[in-house]
Amino acid sequence: MGKLKILPAQVANMIAAGEVVQRPASVVKELMENAVDAGASQISVVVTDAGRTLLQVIDNGCGMSPVDAVLCFERHATSKIATPEDLEQILTYGFRGEALASIAAVAEVTLRTRRPQDETGTEVRVGAFGETKTATVAAPAGSNFAVRNLFYNTPARRKFLKSDNVEFKHILEEFTRVALTRPEIAFTLSHNGRDIFVLKKAKSLKFRILDLLGSSVIGDVVDLSADTSVVRITGFVGRPEAARKTLGNQYFFVNGRFFRSSYLHKAVMKAYEEMIPEGVTPAYFIFLEADPHSIDVNIHPTKTEIKFEDDAVIFQILYACVKETLGRNSFGASIDFNTEGAVPLPQLGKSFEQYKGVSMPVIETDPGFDPFNAGVEASDPCHLERSREIPPGYDYSRHVDRSEDYGRLFEEKTLPLGRILILQGKYILTPAASGLMIVHIGRARERILYEQTLRALGRQAHVTQTALFPVQVAVGVQQRLLFEENAALLGSLGFDIAPFGTDTVVVNGVPEGYSCESGKVEQLVSDLVYILSEDRDALPEVMQQRLAEKFATLGASHADPLSSPQEAQRLIDTLFASGNAELTPGGRRIVSIVPLGEIDKKF
Repeated sequence: MGKLKILPAQVANMIAAGEVVQRPASVVKELMENAVDAGASQISVVVTDAGRTLLQVIDNGCGMSPVDAVLCFERHATSKIATPEDLEQILTYGFRGEALASIAAVAEVTLRTRRPQDETGTEVRVGAFGETKTATVAAPAGSNFAVRNLFYNTPARRKFLKSDNVEFKHILEEFTRVALTRPEIAFTLSHNGRDIFVLKKAKSLKFRILDLLGSSVIGDVVDLSADTSVVRITGFVGRPEAARKTLGNQYFFVNGRFFRSSYLHKAVMKAYEEMIPEGVTPAYFIFLEADPHSIDVNIHPTKTEIKFEDDAVIFQILYACVKETLGRNSFGASIDFNTEGAVPLPQLGKSFEQYKGVSMPVIETDPGFDPFNAGVEASDPCHLERSREIPPGYDYSRHVDRSEDYGRLFEEKTLPLGRILILQGKYILTPAASGLMIVHIGRARERILYEQTLRALGRQAHVTQTALFPVQVAVGVQQRLLFEENAALLGSLGFDIAPFGTDTVVVNGVPEGYSCESGKVEQLVSDLVYILSEDRDALPEVMQQRLAEKFATLGASHADPLSSPQEAQRLIDTLFASGNAELTPGGRRIVSIVPLGEIDKKF
């Protein structure tokens, strides 16, 4: 007897589900796309426990007949394509008929649906081992999919799900991608009974971006537009000064479908060359419209990757479009050669001085001016009386207010002048036994903050410096969840950052040594997003060291400059009390001694 055998349908579906349903966000994506394809004008997404317990998508679309309601859970059941030629002109989201079968293979699914012309609806329950139960029920027009206990029959898959905040962040990403493509559809999203988004029908894409991502994003983008025989490009690109270290708000869409493309991303980044520093990325929302025959959308199970017939042409058109948009908005160097309507400038030749004389400026002085009598009339009897009372040669400097110098006087007694010198805010110079010691201020702070952060991560809390005026920073819904997820970590490091609303955080305090200025706090929050977005799947000890190193670099860059020799001395004392005063966590030198002999050679 042979070894080969045909897998049961349920096992085959569970294997296929691994390609389509990777996490709860995959279910949200497939069900929302089906709702859009059904012609819905209102789509609601309800999530419980980041999708582990419940994922529900409700729409008011065309609904399904009783026969179709049962058939839709079969593999490759679709109304989108019928012939091979249909694959060359796909304009809908779904077409392969795999999504519902894959979801039903790894979860308990309940569908309630009704067509507008039907009096009653249909309920279909798909349970363990593909068991299906149907019933006639009362239901509103449209479809209502409820997915419960995701991966209940594949515990290994369920075990590898991340925390609720991480999984819900992925759900937000999928929700945002679909909502951006259809501003004419109203969307709602709720999590654990709390409304996250309530999006009404938007007048345009710009208003949808405003509702989804906030005014901080829409205020930093400019319009993008180009129309060619190959592709039509619309959307928005970010201002160069608003580019961030984190990858976020970078979206490509083609014919209303979100897709990823590292190749086209390079075209955008090339257009920003010499406008943004290395390591930062601008936001962009780029919509491409092309002939469906020139696009292959059937190269990836999740349909997030596509292939253009001529990628190089699309690359060049996109690059030129973004470059032209940036130049038109004066973000890059440009020269305007259009002089029509300009005011003519006089042509000045060598004979200019003959009709316009050149003269040296005249300095007017008043030799009789007395600053002590300024503004006082000479005939004033009170002034004359005071003048007679002041003896000749009286020292007026004795009455100058010297209160500002008292603090400086005591500082000089505490630490004699010349002992420590701060050079251009970057180096500390101080005598050493063998010559001159030079300390790099920024790197010294890195070493100190690195060890402080390690201790804080080991549950020895950092000191928090409370801000006089709390600073609100709009970060977006996804980043706000990031701060919520890492609240304990940030608190142990001395950050007092509280979520506010759905897309904002309030910075009430920062670690000692950080600046509380509003502008620096906003940059600090942006840097924290970058640090907290890093992959945290490494071993705990390694991850702890990485975090400590990143926070140390962050703290050193946001610290206020040294203002006195006393602060410089305290920095040196703290540095030499650390475990390694010679090198930063990254291995860069902190302290250097210039021998006396080397100094002698200079003279």
